[in-house]
Amino acid sequence: MKKLLIICMLFSLQALGQAQTVAIDKEKIFDLYQNQRYAEAGEYLKTSYSSETTDLKALTQIGYCFLMAGNNVEAEKYYAKADAIQPGNLPILFSLASINTRRGNTEKAKLYYGNIVKLDSNNFIVYKLLANLYLSDKDSLKMVYLLKANKLVPTDGDVAADLAAVHSVYQNYDRAYEVLNVAIKADPENLVLQRSKLPIANLLKKYDEVIASGESLLKDNKDASVIKDLAKAYYYTKKYDKAVTLFRQLEEMLMQNENTLYFTTLSYRNLKNYKMATLYAKKTIDEAISPNTSSYYALLGLAYEEDEKFTLADAAYKKGLQFNSNPNLYYRLATLHDTKFKRSKSAMNYYQLYLKSKPNPKNDAEEIKFVQARIEQMALLTK
Repeated sequence: MKKLLIICMLFSLQALGQAQTVAIDKEKIFDLYQNQRYAEAGEYLKTSYSSETTDLKALTQIGYCFLMAGNNVEAEKYYAKADAIQPGNLPILFSLASINTRRGNTEKAKLYYGNIVKLDSNNFIVYKLLANLYLSDKDSLKMVYLLKANKLVPTDGDVAADLAAVHSVYQNYDRAYEVLNVAIKADPENLVLQRSKLPIANLLKKYDEVIASGESLLKDNKDASVIKDLAKAYYYTKKYDKAVTLFRQLEEMLMQNENTLYFTTLSYRNLKNYKMATLYAKKTIDEAISPNTSSYYALLGLAYEEDEKFTLADAAYKKGLQFNSNPNLYYRLATLHDTKFKRSKSAMNYYQLYLKSKPNPKNDAEEIKFVQARIEQMALLTK
């Protein structure tokens, strides 16, 4: 393949030499290509031609060298000149689209690919590349381009997997399943497609298929997503022991989540193992609660307090304590009850709880000093 590429380039260089009376050292260029020194080749050709050259083959050859060298700025400059000389040239448009995709200029890339579609409405590759420029599966244009690409080449695995994902977003599970089926029949050894099909087959209640395919896939690799889908299929077919075994494997892999822990709880409950069901119900609750929840309530309470909605602030701070004994929450409650509600007894209680909650000695040094001093003051006042 490498030799073929070099031969093609040499033919292009021969054409360049015939097109203009420019002295090109073909042996030098051959050596640069063979050793993949494309940047040097580009600079050599660049200096061999005038900056005002309108020779299309020269411009595209120089642009290609810079493209291969990763110099997208120079590559785009030469391809853009070539495009101005000969608009509608598909290879040039593809190169410009590719360069802009690499540089993150997706809108320009879409424009160039759009021009290709106008010239060649049955170009599978351009629809595939266009679809990849739309990151969200909810983007309607992504579906449009994937549908066109899939219609042209229904056996392409990448397009089939992406289209199935989009169909799934819109809950068109039957269509997603069929798209994957066609591609899998063309490539039965494509494990990516088989893994993509498992969650969709589960949603369509094709549990026996999920079990057969899932067990086969696990022989190749212990993929967490496969284990999850297989475990769910065993749960739905009331094989709770097997479901639990697989869900526990996810924990060993540290790949559990709220959903898998919930199904583990249900599995133990159906096995009448209420002790483990209780344990996993608690794990599910812990997984569902963000470790930052108490901080969010602290922020909410502070916003209420600054808006002088003190009762709401008090409720927010207390709600936050239900999730975590955050020192900041005790401090906010203490100062709120001390300065706004004038409730000395409850303020004293919160100040003491603040110190017991072990605030950071370094980061909270000023607050700790204030609280200690305030407790002493309040103690003297109560004597």
